[in-house]
Amino acid sequence: MSEDTHAAEAPEPMSPDDFDALDDILDDIRERQPDTPSWEVCDGFLAAVVCCRRPLGLDEVLTELLGEGAAPPAPGAPLADSDASVFSGPIQQQRFMELWQRRADEIAWALDHPVDSLEDEASFQPEVLDMVGAIAAMPEEERAEIDPADVPAIAQAWAMGFIAAVEVWADEWVPPRDKEAAGILEDTLDCISQLTEPDTGPLEIPMFAEDSPPSISRDRLDAYGEAIWAVYDLRKFWKSYGPRVASVRKEAEPGRNDPCPCGSGKKYKKCHGA
Repeated sequence: MSEDTHAAEAPEPMSPDDFDALDDILDDIRERQPDTPSWEVCDGFLAAVVCCRRPLGLDEVLTELLGEGAAPPAPGAPLADSDASVFSGPIQQQRFMELWQRRADEIAWALDHPVDSLEDEASFQPEVLDMVGAIAAMPEEERAEIDPADVPAIAQAWAMGFIAAVEVWADEWVPPRDKEAAGILEDTLDCISQLTEPDTGPLEIPMFAEDSPPSISRDRLDAYGEAIWAVYDLRKFWKSYGPRVASVRKEAEPGRNDPCPCGSGKKYKKCHGA
């Protein structure tokens, strides 16, 4: 993925069919691995990966997200050639990696492309489901069988995925020493963390269609918008700092009259210290 996504041409946008394909693959994996996350969680995880201070390889990302059997094979090795793979076969693995990379490129381009409003078609939009609205639209007898406490609020699963990735690569999200910058990072992450909590306000606004039942409170809608802007800020924040530079610890040099560490029996000043 090119760092110069700001100037690059916009990638081909993901279509509903593309997202359905990702959902289908994850559903299939879930039959073998019940704890496989939903695509909404994965999309939040991926957004944090795109914002991470250090560029992360596909192998380490998919391993953390889906398990050891999700990592791409070594160069030259066949896809999904092991029974340990989480995928059903090489076609499914190749399709997932292709769609994953396209979504990563799409997110990166959107975050690097300045917009003045989230109404702009070029703005970054998380892939979130309106489960509250979908259940509210069900017949009353079907709704009665669902415990509202089991229904995630809008963007709750997405935010959980984002924060999960931050925790996995916590070393890459260590605040800078500058107190002001550290405060900005903390406040920005808090905007996203707030979405991991339920929507406790009165449901007043339909999320995606005006003729749908109300599914989100005004406070939640405001928090959702702030969280999206926070993702923009996090991408810009870590790009301005660049990858962390590992400190090099230099071993103490022997004194001139100390024995030379090479084992010659001579003093350091008459051996390697000469």
